Amino acid sequence: MSPAAVSAERTKVEVPRLLERYRKTIAPELAKKFGYSNAMQAPRLTKVVLNMGVGEGAADVKIVEQAAAEMALIAGQKPVITRSKKAISNFKIRQGLPIGVKVTLRRYRMYEFLDRLISVAMPRIRDFRGIDARGFDQGGNYAMGLNEQLIFPEIEFDKVTRTQGMDVVICTTAKSRDQAFELLKALGMPFKE
Repeated sequence: MSPAAVSAERTKVEVPRLLERYRKTIAPELAKKFGYSNAMQAPRLTKVVLNMGVGEGAADVKIVEQAAAEMALIAGQKPVITRSKKAISNFKIRQGLPIGVKVTLRRYRMYEFLDRLISVAMPRIRDFRGIDARGFDQGGNYAMGLNEQLIFPEIEFDKVTRTQGMDVVICTTAKSRDQAFELLKALGMPFKE
């Protein structure tokens, strides 16, 4: 093999199956449903933001480091440690203390995470009957909260010292709540009836 062929084979990245399904079936269906002349006008995902607030991190930095390690396993990307912007004496927080971690996923990692969330993690939630469809804002973005990080198979149950919830925000190019709802429903998001 020539060096160029070897280099091309190394950089070859497999397209996530959720993105492949979106391109082949979901986008044309949404374009037809909303009356667009082109499938490129159909709403699509732009980013997924994961946020884990760790208020106790102000007292113990190890809690924030543990949350960051778990978030890195879940997202497949190194998280950013968020710090307090101002002091709040009632919460015993000074300015600049670490109070959480967050990750912004885009492109392939975003689709891989959503696929794992929908097909692997959500079915592992105890007494799961679907997620609430009221989490949409006017711009077509969806926000939801997860009670514990243990639903993800990447987290080892024995190594977790404390359960921690997280927020998941899915940003779309949809112009309304209805379009965003149809997009996420087509991607397989299990909404309550």
